[in-house]
This record gives sequence, structure tokens and C-alpha cells, in this order.
Amino acid sequence: MTLTVNGRLITEVIIDSHYEQNHPDMNDPLILELVKKLNGNEYKPGEVDEEWEFYAVDRLDHDGKQYRLVWCMKEHSLFIGVINAFRRG
Repeated sequence: MTLTVNGRLITEVIIDSHYEQNHPDMNDPLILELVKKLNGNEYKPGEVDEEWEFYAVDRLDHDGKQYRLVWCMKEHSLFIGVINAFRRG
């Protein structure tokens, strides 16, 4: 997968298994579809910790359902790390 997020080229998505504990309706293919929706957009980090930036997007639409995606990016890296994802309402 190749994306551009915040003007950065992204070639890899790393998905933490955290979502499996509390959100059994989620799965890796669905999370990858949500990540694709970030392509071409700019986001402001909710938190910055040294070289890590943490983001959250609420109300991502997929097949008529709303999701929240929480992810991180590391300065000068080519990946997005998905921390959590779950369906809203």
C-alpha cells in the first residue's frame, strides 16, 4: 500500500493487536480500508512525544458506518502505526 499523509510517503501500515481485546467486530482488512481514507489528507497531531506524533480521526465513514482510527507516525519513517480502531455509535 502506498499513501501520502501529511505530505509524507507511507509504504507500510503496522496494526497493533490492541483492538482485538475490546472490538471483535474489527479486523485487519477493515482497518486497512480505514487507513486508505487518510490518503492525500493533512492532520494535526493530538500529541507529540519526541519523534512520535499521535493522531485520531473520528467519524471515518465505511459502508455507511462510522469509525474512529487512532494512529501514530514517526518522523522520517515510511509507516503508519495503527494503535486502535473501533466502530462509533
